[in-house]
Amino acid sequence: MNKLFFLTLVFLTAACGKRGPLVPPEALVPAPIKDLSVEQKGERFLVCWSAPGKQEWGGPLDGLAGFRVFKRIVLPPDQDCEECPTAYRTVKSVDPEYLQDVRRSGSRFCYFDGDLSDGTTYQYKAVSFQKDGAVSRDSNKARRKKTPPPAPPQLTAVPTPDGVTLQWKKSPHPADGVLEGYAVYRKQAEELMPLMPIALLPADAAEFADPHMEYGMRYRYGVRSVVRIDGERVESDLSNEVEGRSSLPEE
Repeated sequence: MNKLFFLTLVFLTAACGKRGPLVPPEALVPAPIKDLSVEQKGERFLVCWSAPGKQEWGGPLDGLAGFRVFKRIVLPPDQDCEECPTAYRTVKSVDPEYLQDVRRSGSRFCYFDGDLSDGTTYQYKAVSFQKDGAVSRDSNKARRKKTPPPAPPQLTAVPTPDGVTLQWKKSPHPADGVLEGYAVYRKQAEELMPLMPIALLPADAAEFADPHMEYGMRYRYGVRSVVRIDGERVESDLSNEVEGRSSLPEE
């Protein structure tokens, strides 16, 4: 009887303690990447994703060690086997503390993949992993067919009292593509050219005057032709770079 009373007391004492929800071990990993994307810029694919900010179960993520990006060639339906063990291969391992040729903007990571062949469709996925070795589930999958890109425009810079006007002639593009317009890029000094343009212009545009130049700053510009091929947006390689500078106003 005393033994039964003791066990009952232990049970009630334990039940009165405050405990959080039980979290299975498989949830103590980084949440899967959900925004993996692939764009074609010239002869290369730009592969981008965002780092997860929490664990699978929703708790804070500590100790993120890096990412692995995988790629496979998509074969005809009667030959394709995504689940085969040799379908994917690792094409990029990323250490957030030592990026090398990977570009980072906030929590967004990007790199250029140039190992491509025209007419071939590729599919990408990625995982993130922690310092203790815990690996996330696969990201969303991003698929893209490599196509011959349009030719880049030939760019000239015409100085103006306020800065510079960029001018170009319409460049040829693939017969199966529709010219959508032009993407204008800008950088300062020895910086790398940004991945995102400062302006998107329509197909009939032939010049651009930068309205956001700072006085005394020296800029370098490049332009990419933008076409749509088989429903996909494709940019050309970057044009030749030209320089522009906004002079200090005269007093």
